[in-house]
Amino acid sequence: MLSAMEPALTTTPELQGVLAELSRREPIFHRPEFGTTRADFERMTAEDYWETGASGRRYSRQCVLNELEKRFSTPHSDVWETRDFHCRRLSEDTYLLTYTLLQNNQRLTRRATIWRGTADGWKIVYHQGTIVESA
Repeated sequence: MLSAMEPALTTTPELQGVLAELSRREPIFHRPEFGTTRADFERMTAEDYWETGASGRRYSRQCVLNELEKRFSTPHSDVWETRDFHCRRLSEDTYLLTYTLLQNNQRLTRRATIWRGTADGWKIVYHQGTIVESA
């Protein structure tokens, strides 16, 4: 049961297809089927992409691409679980996707990604992760 402070998030029926498409792409940069190279990550992000990390720090596209290039230069473990996806249309071709991510069975975050549908496919415009406080 949701507490009184929790919003009741529902995705409208007409957005179920978009919800399914975008939830398959999350968490961003953790889905090898969508790419693992810098060129892949450049293709999936908008030119003006930026993000806010769980720390509250803001990161430019260039900074994120540099970190991803380092991360994928060597094999690494990537254990995660997603749930509670919700999709909201922001404009004709832009959507907000929110969800919960559990990493390494211990770090719980709420995630928000703004996606834009383009002729070249889905582009990530903005992303934010916020750590969930333990109750």
